[in-house]
Amino acid sequence: MITFERVTKKYHGGTTALRDISFQLDPGEMVFLTGHSGAGKSTLLRLILMLERATRGQVIVNGTNLSRTHMRQAPKLRRRVGMIFQDHKLLKDKTVFDNVALPLVIAGLRYQEIRKRVRASLDKVGLLSKEKAWPLMLSGGEQQRVGIARAIVGMPPVLLADEPTGNLDPELSRDLFGLFRQLNGQGVTVLIASHDLALIRSMGQRTLVLSQGTLVDDIPGEAIARAGA
Repeated sequence: MITFERVTKKYHGGTTALRDISFQLDPGEMVFLTGHSGAGKSTLLRLILMLERATRGQVIVNGTNLSRTHMRQAPKLRRRVGMIFQDHKLLKDKTVFDNVALPLVIAGLRYQEIRKRVRASLDKVGLLSKEKAWPLMLSGGEQQRVGIARAIVGMPPVLLADEPTGNLDPELSRDLFGLFRQLNGQGVTVLIASHDLALIRSMGQRTLVLSQGTLVDDIPGEAIARAGA
């Protein structure tokens, strides 16, 4: 589903964000990506979204080699990858319904189909009753769940999350990770970048560890579960 083959990413000016990264995520896996601030987590996710291009190596997502794909194909490929940001990136002048509907509107779906999918996504994250609310009327946890609904409304096979619990308290963080587990149980491949080691250990899932742009560990879920026991 997601394969990195000896991927290096260098920025103009000589900064190397990722060095010779190799790993594979199988369809239906749920994996955590951790490491210190600046370790390269966000850069790795941006490569999957084609927001960045690898300097060397191959990035393969959903069977497509992104390293050989023209940037004009990026919008189409991104429809098959849902993305959740730490700061939600909700449009404050649009209702919850319209925020979630935006990817489907851009894709040109008919209103009847948009309405059905948006309401199903909001129901999945427990916010159907808030569809007419404005983002500023919601709590931080609710805003993050709206972001998840928007990410999954197009039914992508891959879901990425970049520090999704960074602004949430521990209880809300656990609830959010529980929702990720639920989506994963429905067959979605999930990759979550997080620095919350205690919460990661409690989830017992495979964990990739970055340090200064290098993949220094790939810990099986069984080992994570034993550490969290």
